[in-house]
Amino acid sequence: MANILGIFTAIILAVAAFVALKNNARLEEEITNRSTAEASLAQSQERLKAALAVLKALPIEREEVDGEFAAKTEVETGLKKSNDAMKSDTEEKTKQVEANKQSLDEFRDKVAKIGNIRELAPKMKTMRTELEELVQSIADNEATLANLTAQDAATAADAKNRKDKLEILSRGESLPSLKTSIRSIYPTWGFVTLNAGNNAGVTATSTLDVVRDGATIAKLLVTSVESSSASASIIPDSIAQDITLMVGDRVVASSEANVAARN
Repeated sequence: MANILGIFTAIILAVAAFVALKNNARLEEEITNRSTAEASLAQSQERLKAALAVLKALPIEREEVDGEFAAKTEVETGLKKSNDAMKSDTEEKTKQVEANKQSLDEFRDKVAKIGNIRELAPKMKTMRTELEELVQSIADNEATLANLTAQDAATAADAKNRKDKLEILSRGESLPSLKTSIRSIYPTWGFVTLNAGNNAGVTATSTLDVVRDGATIAKLLVTSVESSSASASIIPDSIAQDITLMVGDRVVASSEANVAARN
């Protein structure tokens, strides 16, 4: 009878060891899949950086921008599918770990009934430690997947923001976020210079508002733009006779253009 119980115990231990080895193999496969996803994301980020460098050189062909945005969207979709697949696989492994834990608990109860717990206790402790390490590894993988998902969302939001800015610039309008001021005034020739250029969102041929005390006191038509400065003509009849423009007056994108864009 004792031999039969010993054989039974050995068989159960072998099955438990085989399950642990399978879990380790699946864990290595999960790590490989995660590395592949991270490499794919890094490649996507590098391509995005290259696209952003091109965006700085205005003007940019609209078709090229749309094509680049579509490519980034396709990469993002692929990454999301890959992340979803990895998450599903991780959930499956978690279920397997729970099943293995239940099997180990049942095995421990059987061994306790046999009365050989002193000999099996060290092995059971080792298996418990390995199980806890596997659970922690799965938790780390889930955290990594959540981080990758957040990075994908941030990349998509940044790409959309830049696409929106390009659409505004392609319409010949300055960016709504533009905030600058008058640098110098040439009343004889009817134009002024500004303290900002295309780096701040000023676009040639766009209309700007000169604002003082919360009210628009004049309108400007941008005639030339450089990286950090611009020149603009004072639009006739846009300034009252009792108003004199001054250096430092605040200049923003035309409110009419912003309303039209929102509509």
